[in-house]
Amino acid sequence: MSRAPEQEARQGARQGPRQESAERVTRADELLGGTGVRGTARRGRESPLPTRPVWPGAPTPLGARFRTGPDGVTGTNFALWAGGAEAVELCLFDEQGRETRCPLTELTHEIWHGFVPGVEPGQRYGYRVDGRWDPWTGARWNPAKLLLDPYARAVDGDYGTYGRAAEVYGHMRDWPEQHVADTVRDDRDSAPFVPKGIVVHDDGPDEWAEDRRPKTPWADSVIYELHVKGFTKRHPGIPEELRGTYAGLGHPAAIDHLVRLGVTAVELLPVHQFAHEDHLLKRDLRNYWGYNSIGYFAPHAGYAAGATTGAQVGEFKDMVRSLHDAGIEVILDVVYNHTAEAGELGPTLSLRGIDNRGYYRLQGDPRRYADYTGCGNTLHVVQPHVLRLITDSLRYWVTEMGVDGFRFDLAAALARSFHDVDMLSPFLAVIAQDPVLRRVKLIAEPWDVGSGGYQVGSFPPLWTEWNDRYRGAVRDFWRGALPDVRDLGYRLSGSSDLYAWGGRRPYASVNFITAHDGFTLRDLVSYERKHNEANGEGNRDGTDDNRSWNCGAEGESDEERIQALRRRQLRNLLTTLLLSTGVPMLVAGDELGRTQGGNNNAYCQDNETSWVDWSLLEQPGWKALFELTSRLIRLRHEHPVLRRRSFFSGRAHSADGLRDLAWFTAHGAEMTERDWYAPAATLGMYLSGRDIPGRDVRGAPVTDDSFLVVLHAGDRPVSFTLPGPPWATAYELVLDTNSEDQAEAPGTLHEAGTVVTVPPRCVLLYRVAD
Repeated sequence: MSRAPEQEARQGARQGPRQESAERVTRADELLGGTGVRGTARRGRESPLPTRPVWPGAPTPLGARFRTGPDGVTGTNFALWAGGAEAVELCLFDEQGRETRCPLTELTHEIWHGFVPGVEPGQRYGYRVDGRWDPWTGARWNPAKLLLDPYARAVDGDYGTYGRAAEVYGHMRDWPEQHVADTVRDDRDSAPFVPKGIVVHDDGPDEWAEDRRPKTPWADSVIYELHVKGFTKRHPGIPEELRGTYAGLGHPAAIDHLVRLGVTAVELLPVHQFAHEDHLLKRDLRNYWGYNSIGYFAPHAGYAAGATTGAQVGEFKDMVRSLHDAGIEVILDVVYNHTAEAGELGPTLSLRGIDNRGYYRLQGDPRRYADYTGCGNTLHVVQPHVLRLITDSLRYWVTEMGVDGFRFDLAAALARSFHDVDMLSPFLAVIAQDPVLRRVKLIAEPWDVGSGGYQVGSFPPLWTEWNDRYRGAVRDFWRGALPDVRDLGYRLSGSSDLYAWGGRRPYASVNFITAHDGFTLRDLVSYERKHNEANGEGNRDGTDDNRSWNCGAEGESDEERIQALRRRQLRNLLTTLLLSTGVPMLVAGDELGRTQGGNNNAYCQDNETSWVDWSLLEQPGWKALFELTSRLIRLRHEHPVLRRRSFFSGRAHSADGLRDLAWFTAHGAEMTERDWYAPAATLGMYLSGRDIPGRDVRGAPVTDDSFLVVLHAGDRPVSFTLPGPPWATAYELVLDTNSEDQAEAPGTLHEAGTVVTVPPRCVLLYRVAD
């Protein structure tokens, strides 16, 4: 892509700002002690630093690849796309931090490349990229800033201190006139203040030849969202030196919990190398969740138990193998919509200094960034090299790191063409035809913060989606806030109103009640207001739309009545989730009653607020909740009627009039159109195991037991009439959430037509016994 100078039409408008910028250079020199800001950069680049010979090398693959070069000489090939750059220097660092510079002079299709003999795995490196400094046209090159290779496979250290070092900003961060601070270039060297990339040895896809990926079908999946550090940091069965790490998650003690629970996949909060925001570091906080990526190929160094000079790559792979051996898939939560460089006042860490205009969406005023993410910038995914960066990263994590799928943060931002969300966008089109990526699990968070960004139900086949309409309906029903049960009926049965198009299936809906973002399940029944004071933002952060109910007291309570009600509500919520059609997603610790003290935005709480408290398993009430959750997952695995691969038809498939799905009022009568629109706290859902579409692997029809689910959200008992023929002649009670001890099935038999008393706020599950 050619980079022409600014257009003639803009020159007059820009001349004034440029003249002002020239004046600011002199003022910046004075502020820095008269060293000469621009002169410092030039002198730095011309200083007598050691250099090494560079052979031409190859423009592909991008990144740093150790290999045997011409004449059998080993070394590393370096290749960097930098579209509008005037010069690129590869910078090598020894263990003492001494820098050696290697000018890359070969340029092929905007890729700067070279082969450096003798450079082996473990070598620390970065880039300096030179070009015009003209923020008014979006040009922000600054060779004084050491830049992370976007394709770096590992990073030495983290960005825990970058916000306190003015040197890592391409502009004068402390410029007195903040409204123009980003236009004044800061030419102080950033190398001492930033981590470096690491050359690693590529094992390649053959390394996974013996690995047995679980390949769990979507309909059979139960997802468990967890944080690598938070899940393992306090686990008593994990050796202390492994807690908080990839090795800790791969430890038998961690995997044993996942196996006993019965989940089929872990969805890891971001493990790409990420950075911490300046405003957090100023308050002695850190980005805990990790939604601030800067290295899309590098496992986050902070989660490595061993030395971080590349060892994190092997440690991550070992973790994946251990989980696969236990039959558990690994899904990564990935953040390709923005980077840690933020807006125009953010640091210069990588892409901004390589080609700001080529990597980021800019506004009509190219000094400013288009922000569809709420994080200051948005990657310009329609650009071929940006799309290549993302897809190369995805394929790398599948083929060389062994992962089984991805959950895309703010996926609507990736689906934008130029401005609007477009389901025919280049990103979605490339994914659909890619022979590697179209075979793995793809989950969209189907919204962003821009205009028209809410796209639930709109992503094409191959994709599943986080279904926040499920979350809202179930929360509202159990807190008594649904005006009627129309929406609940759709959500319980697979959300056909959203997904029954284009060949999509019920498992297009990832059903969830809680996620990392928001209240934990226990806090959902303990708080009506967020309590985010510890975040230092005046409790203004985090959503106010919690749809929660505190059961009569805000926060923790010593009153046994309130405690019992809360535990029953937790049982109701978990039972509803795991009996619904679609793919259920649990959040780590919800099965134990984990609390964050009412903090619904704990993104910066890298402490016991966020870490799973494993001592809860020693408390009878919370241990019983874990056992109920495990039993529900086991019930789901045993009964295909609970994990259908096709939507319900609601039509009779036999002469007796039995349908695959039916809805009942408390009187035992089928729901009428009027009933759906009337206020109701009680709903019966009949699932027929006789009418399951499809066949098993041997071509035989799939049949199962039939079930009746009775949900009652009222605060008083209700009489419910069990439906008679053709639905059933008798029912066996399988589960009653009014009882805390669910170690054994109640097993009580009732004849059809019997009027049973449903306790307040309760779920009853009956199996058809005839």
